Amino acid sequence: MRTGLQQSPALRQELKINPRLYQAMDLLYMPLLDLQQHLKQELLNNPFLDLVEPEDDENDEPDPGDEEAPALDAAAEDEVAERQDAKDDAVDWEEILLDGFDGGGAPAETEQREHYEPVTVAHGGLSDHLLEQLALLDLDPRQEVLADEFVGNIGEDGYLACGLDDVLQSINAAIVAAAEKAGRDPAEIPLYTPDEAEAMLAVIQALDPAGVGARNLRECLLLQIRDQGRAGTLAYRLVDESFEDLIAHRWPELARRYGATAPEIQAAADEIQKLDPKPGLRFAAADEHYIIPDLIVDKVDGKYRVALNDTNLPRLRLSRAYQEIARDKNKFQGENREFIATKLNAATWMIQAIEQRRQTMLKVMNYIVDRQREFFEKGVQYLKPLTLREVAEAISMHESTISRVTNEKWVQTPRGVLPLKFFFSSGLTTTDGEDVSARGIRAQIEKLIKDEDARNPLTDQEIVEILNRQGVQIARRTVAKYRDQLGVLSARMRKRI
Repeated sequence: MRTGLQQSPALRQELKINPRLYQAMDLLYMPLLDLQQHLKQELLNNPFLDLVEPEDDENDEPDPGDEEAPALDAAAEDEVAERQDAKDDAVDWEEILLDGFDGGGAPAETEQREHYEPVTVAHGGLSDHLLEQLALLDLDPRQEVLADEFVGNIGEDGYLACGLDDVLQSINAAIVAAAEKAGRDPAEIPLYTPDEAEAMLAVIQALDPAGVGARNLRECLLLQIRDQGRAGTLAYRLVDESFEDLIAHRWPELARRYGATAPEIQAAADEIQKLDPKPGLRFAAADEHYIIPDLIVDKVDGKYRVALNDTNLPRLRLSRAYQEIARDKNKFQGENREFIATKLNAATWMIQAIEQRRQTMLKVMNYIVDRQREFFEKGVQYLKPLTLREVAEAISMHESTISRVTNEKWVQTPRGVLPLKFFFSSGLTTTDGEDVSARGIRAQIEKLIKDEDARNPLTDQEIVEILNRQGVQIARRTVAKYRDQLGVLSARMRKRI
C-alpha cells in the first residue's frame, strides 16, 4: 500500500449563489421602511448613486446618460480588464469624489424648514406606580425594605410571582449576606417573620389597581369585588366558595346550593366576568407599531387598481457627475480604474434590482386582486383558497420569491389595511366542486354563533349541518378547531338561562 499525497480528477455538482442574488432576495424581503434605510446607506457607500425625491424629479428631462448606463458599465469593466502600458498623469480621486458629490443636481436655494423630532413620552410601569403609592404611606425603614422586595416579585400582569416563603427566604438571605460582608454577626440582625410578610402583603393588595399582589385568579377577583364594597354578595360567595363550579357554568347546581334561581346565578357570573383578570397589564408599556402599507388597492370606475405606496421612497439614479468621470477613460488607471468600474456596476445593478422588486410586487398583488375579487366586493366570507405555489405558477416565478414578496408586507384596501399573508389560506371543497377559503369558513362560523339564540346555542354538529346545507363539506372536528381558533366556547358554556 503506497502512502503519500496523490491527485485524482473528480466531478461534482455545487450550487453557488452570487452575492448580488442574496442582495436581491433581501430587497424583496424588506418592508418599505427598511428599504428606505437601505437606500440611504447605499447612497453613503456608492458615490455613483443619487437619491432623488420623486417630487423633485417630476419636471426633470430624461438624462441621455441614464439610458447609456448599462453600456457605460460594460465599457468600464472592459477598461479595467485591459492592460495599458501608457500611464496618464496622477489624479486626486479623493478630491474629485468629494467635490463632485452634489453632481446629481440639487436646487440652488433650499427652503429652510423647522423640523421637530417626535419625542417619546415615558410611561411608568406597574412597579413605579406601586412604589409611588408606597411612598405616601407611613412605613418605617424595615417595612420599606420588605415592600420593595414584594414589588420586585410582582409581574407585569399584577400577580405575585412567588409565595410568601420564597419572599422571606430571599430577603432574609440578603440580610445574612450583607451582615457577613460587613463583618457583623447575622444573629444580631432580626430576620423578617411570616407575620410581617402577611401584613405587608395586605398593604400591597390594598394598593391600586385593585387585585394587584394576588397569588391566583380567585384571589385577584375577590380583591376586586371587595374593593367595590361588595364583600358578602352572591358574586363574592360564588368566587370564594364555589370557584370551580362557577368556571364550569354549573348554574342549576349553584342555584340549589345558594337558594337562588339559575338566572340570578348567571347574572352574578356576568358581573364577575366584567372584572379584570390581569389588572397589572394596563400599566405595561405598550409597544407602538406603525404600519405603512407597501401597496394600495383602490376601486376606480368599477375596477380595482393596484399601486405601490412608494411616493415617499427616494428614487435611485446614476450620478451625472460620476458618469462623466467614467466616460473619460484617460483620467484613471490602476486601483482608481477598478474602483470606478466596481461602483458604477454596483449602482447600475441596484437601480435594476429596485425596479425588479417593484414589478414583482405589482405582479403578485394584481394576481391576488383578480383571484380575490369577491372578497373585495362582498367580504371575508367570500375569500378563496390561495397558496404561494399557485401565485408562483401564475406569474412564472419561484415559490420562495413569492414568499419573500408577501412576508411582512401590508396593503391598504377598501376592506382595511391587511397583511399580504391574509389572502393565503387552505381551502375546503363544496358540493358543486368549488373551493372555499378556510378563513372564509371561520368567518361564517363566527357569524352563525353571533346570530344564534343564546338560550339554545348551536352545537358543533348543528353548525356542520348548516354548512352542509350551504354546500360546504366539513367535519365536526374541523368546526371545533375553527371555533377554538376564534376563541369561542362550546355550546354548553355559551348557553344562557
